[in-house]
Amino acid sequence: MYLQPKVVKPISLPMQNLLFSLIIGYSVFANAQEKNIRMMAVGDIMMGTNYPTESYLPEGDGTYLWEKVREKLVSADVTFGNHEGVILTKGGTPKNCSNPDVCYVFRTPEKYAFNFKDAGFDLLSLANNHAYDFGLEGATRTQQVLDSLGIGHAGSIDKPFVIKEINGVVYGMAAYAPNKGVRNLHATDEIKETMQLLSDSCDIVIASFHGGAEGAKNRHITRKQEVFYGENRGNVYALAHMMIDYGADVVIGHGPHVVRGIEVYKNRLIAYSLGNFLTYKRFNMRGYAGEAPILEINLSEEGAFISGRIHSYRQEYDHLGPRIDPDNNAAKSIKELTEADFPERVIHIDETGNIERRALKNE
Repeated sequence: MYLQPKVVKPISLPMQNLLFSLIIGYSVFANAQEKNIRMMAVGDIMMGTNYPTESYLPEGDGTYLWEKVREKLVSADVTFGNHEGVILTKGGTPKNCSNPDVCYVFRTPEKYAFNFKDAGFDLLSLANNHAYDFGLEGATRTQQVLDSLGIGHAGSIDKPFVIKEINGVVYGMAAYAPNKGVRNLHATDEIKETMQLLSDSCDIVIASFHGGAEGAKNRHITRKQEVFYGENRGNVYALAHMMIDYGADVVIGHGPHVVRGIEVYKNRLIAYSLGNFLTYKRFNMRGYAGEAPILEINLSEEGAFISGRIHSYRQEYDHLGPRIDPDNNAAKSIKELTEADFPERVIHIDETGNIERRALKNE
């Protein structure tokens, strides 16, 4: 007995067109999904200093400080942080201090720098008030060490920005602070020109500033000039908006040593301060100063904000590095500050740190 072959009816032309459209649509969607960019950003990092005494250094090469955060940082497409101090084993000219015992001058030995590479850092800001702690020698050697590790850096007088290709995506990063030896956050014209240059040359532009007054009393965004101990720390609200107006896709702030709120402006994310992240001794870790978030940002290939998450970590005086905070205090602080400082906000942060766009009537 032979089975009759099954007769397959030809697909009609309209159905063929529909299937073709679905296939093409899925392909475009899949490709778009694949091109989304996952970024991790953190605040201040200082892995220890051998000045004025080596008792301010962690044991070995400090690798253990990164044990609870390394996997998270490495998982991103691009990882950013702010390095406080210089990378220099010995030498250099320390800043003058009336009392060396209370002198906050940071010189991290060169062997510790490998931790940046091991933890997945691609980009580091060098624009802050500790960049010139050991003069030109310290600043120069810091850049040489990071160059040898393939880590992009920016913010020094001779290197205001960096362009780096990572997995086919071209990133541009520039950094500013109101301090000696770095690119000045008050140099409005220069900042505008740099943002435009990077926007024309790169897929994603990351801008960074070390600004705003310090401490738990200065967690809120005033939208005014902030002065701290006589130093003009800038109007960081106006600065961040200007950076985006001229081409930045992500703006990351640091300097207050506590977290501040976040904002989405023109579909671009601004984090006004990510606080202290990994700071071995010599830093206050009490209360709000101990909050050490990792900010995860999901971007479109054009740099627009899609979604994000605040991963809450915390530092303690046991000096064992940041560890997961089960109470999500960093996320709760950023949520509270965001809601207070940006009532016009277009994002929503939940108690666990998820960041999503709000559905607005005019969207």
